[in-house]
Amino acid sequence: MRIEIYEFVEGARQAVGLTVIIDVFRAFSLECYAIDAGASRIIATASPEEAFRLREIYRGSLLAGERNEKKIPGFDFGNSPTEIIKSDLTGHTLIHTTTAGTAGLISAVNADMIITGSLVNASAVAGFIRERKPDRVSLVAMGYRASISAEEDLICARYIKSLAEGRNENFDEEIAALRHTAGKRFFAAENIDFSPPTDYFLCIMKDRFDFVLRAERRDDGNMDIRRSDF
Repeated sequence: MRIEIYEFVEGARQAVGLTVIIDVFRAFSLECYAIDAGASRIIATASPEEAFRLREIYRGSLLAGERNEKKIPGFDFGNSPTEIIKSDLTGHTLIHTTTAGTAGLISAVNADMIITGSLVNASAVAGFIRERKPDRVSLVAMGYRASISAEEDLICARYIKSLAEGRNENFDEEIAALRHTAGKRFFAAENIDFSPPTDYFLCIMKDRFDFVLRAERRDDGNMDIRRSDF
């Protein structure tokens, strides 16, 4: 089994085999919390305009997402796990669009299979990889705004790779250090309304969930995301 790490949208386009699109702060952490809150499925899309179109088709669906980290006008939620855990999403379809994470899913056109990745379900992702035993695995760290390397995504990728290869390295110190590096923006006063400190803590809860999220491409180019307990 060959495991490679890529970055950004270009990395998602290059990804082959079983592909894990990683966005720790905050897209794919939010999606795990949304499924845990009862969402029946998630539809990932590339643009707010497409999200609004899908809402007209799926009555009762809810919109979540961000641009420049901030909630999109007219959406039900931002990209904040804090908002999601306060909500009962039972039976709802959640339509999700973000700058990095969902863009990576849409861009992974050469992948054989796609799942999402985050710290909150990293061990489950590694377990899924071990069970499938694919020849090729691509771990794509989407980065900050899909253009700047993000420590949290790269740590997550290396953690998943370590577990999948049976090395079980300890990343706890690196994860804790995020509070003073990539995670410090969650504690800035000007960001609290849309990126509260609780988002940071929810996103670094390593291995909180024991399921993976599989993404399958729809005929309209968007991605259906559902829970898999494999």
